[in-house]
Amino acid sequence: MHQETPFMAQEADRAFAVLQSGGVAIMPMDVGYSAIGGSYAALRRIFDAKRRQPTKFNAMIGDNALARELYVLPDEGWAAFDAITVDDDLPLGVIGPCRMDHPILAKMEPDALSMSTKDGTLCMLTNAGPFHAAISRRSREAGHALFGSSANLSLAGTKFQAVDIEPEIRDVADIVIDHGLRKCWPYRASSTLLDLSTFEVVRHGSSFELIQDTMQRRFGVSLPDAPQPLRIQD
Repeated sequence: MHQETPFMAQEADRAFAVLQSGGVAIMPMDVGYSAIGGSYAALRRIFDAKRRQPTKFNAMIGDNALARELYVLPDEGWAAFDAITVDDDLPLGVIGPCRMDHPILAKMEPDALSMSTKDGTLCMLTNAGPFHAAISRRSREAGHALFGSSANLSLAGTKFQAVDIEPEIRDVADIVIDHGLRKCWPYRASSTLLDLSTFEVVRHGSSFELIQDTMQRRFGVSLPDAPQPLRIQD
């Protein structure tokens, strides 16, 4: 989907080295900056810094290849996934049942896994830009799962410029990859979350109207309109 440039490779290598060593990385996704960890200690630091409610779960960072390995979806779910992320090249937060025995999940620390999956389901950010593609490939090839959430205090809104990230969040990061203003900034919202086993919209977010159009035009599925304004992201 995204050809990896030397610059993006270098930036992803820097971040992944920190993540593999147990650190926290703030990273640029098209849908805003994310605070990501690859260990329970890192995820706990992010969670506490964000002041998140215990009921909130982390999202995985992954590419389409990893999604194909992890998710157990009906044919219509995979068709919608390809239409949104490949044909229309849109970012999507995928929710659905997953293979909990997959090696990348099975090797996770139990506490990290419990913070990041619910009743055998998983949320994964897919197709969120060239840096996302580069870091996702490294995660998949190394078998080292990466999870996290938006780089902001809980309910304080997604940050589309690194300079806007609150000090409390920046202070827990071991590295900040600053790529300036992110592509989806006009939406003022993080990724749309869609359950691909039921087509339930779990969260209206970036590119939602485009995703809504794709689902109606290609599959005859009517997704409910987004509230105005969009819900503040956490």
